[in-house]
Parts: sequence; structure tokens; C-alpha cells
Amino acid sequence: MRELPMFPLGTVLFPHMVLPLHVFEPRYRSLMHDVLGDDREFGVVLISRGHEVGGGDLRTDVGTIARILRADEFDDGRWLTIAIGTSRFRVEDWLPDAPYPRAHVETLEDEHCDDDVAPRWQELIPLVRRVLALQDRLGEDGVPPDFELAEDAEVACWQAAVMAPLNSYDAQRVLATDRCADRLDLLEGLLFGLEESLRFRLADDL
Repeated sequence: MRELPMFPLGTVLFPHMVLPLHVFEPRYRSLMHDVLGDDREFGVVLISRGHEVGGGDLRTDVGTIARILRADEFDDGRWLTIAIGTSRFRVEDWLPDAPYPRAHVETLEDEHCDDDVAPRWQELIPLVRRVLALQDRLGEDGVPPDFELAEDAEVACWQAAVMAPLNSYDAQRVLATDRCADRLDLLEGLLFGLEESLRFRLADDL
């Protein structure tokens, strides 16, 4: 178990996902100074109820460790940072939000994709592309359907989740699912549901 500075957000961070942040609240400016002087890592959890600014929010208990790749400070104390998700964790208990949110967390070890599971992510690629193509036809912003995924199956599984236009609730369900096979089953079901919904919307627009 480790104590980790925490940055609750209104979005889900997946492992291997790039996270740009504009840091302007005083408490998170303080967090930035501390983590840059340490191991450059902080935790990201989804705010399930409430707001990013001001505190008083309700937070999920499974999140992702973010490692800062680049941080630029402005003269007025604001920061622009780029971080990347590394590994998942579970919050064991929250500490006082002073000077910023902190928690004791336990790292969740991801199950390695075995030979039976690894090929399944490739079956998701055409499904993700279809969903993104339908979204594009509806004029909605999203990832281009001709994206490329990593050759590493474990990385590609998370990338597929990043590419999929999931709402925060469903994205959190994917993040909180421990077994690789179960995660793929959930993601596949969510994508089929999205595809059906987008096709109905597209038919209504014709």
C-alpha cells in the first residue's frame, strides 16, 4: 500500500492513455510542485457525483496512476501538463484533502493476456471502426476510424477502450474489471450496444 496524491476528474483515465491537464486550482498547483519533486506520479479517479472544482465530490474507488511526461508552468502559477496512465489501483481509504486530495491505494496487477485471450482484441478492431465510422457520419467528433493499435495485445486492449466512445459510467466499468477476458466481454457488449444505437439515430436522420 502506498500514499498517493490524487486528482479526481470528470473523465476516466485508462492505462496507456495520454492525459493533458490544465492545472489552475491552488491545491492542484501544490500537488504539481510536490509530485514533480518526487516520482512524478499521481492518481486519477472518476468523480461519480459533484464537480472537479471546489471539492465536495463523490469519487470512485478504482483509478489509474498517471506519470507526468511534461509540465510547463506559467508566470501566474497555472500548469499545462501531459501525463500517461500506467497501472490501475484501488483506493483503500481517503486521507484529508489538505493540501490536496490524497489516498492510500493498492496497485491492481493486470492479468497477462494468454494465448486464448490475446487474439480476441483483434476481433474488436472492426467493431470499434464501425462505431467510429457511424459516429463520424452523424457529424460527431471522435477518433478517426482508420486508427492503428499497438502490436502488444495488453496495450491494444486498453487502446481499444480509449478509442471507443464510451460514457464515463461505462468507461469506469471497463476500468474496474479485473480479468482481461471479462474486460473484453464487457467492452464488446458495450460496443455492440453503441453500434445499434448509432444505426437507429442515423436511420432517423435519413
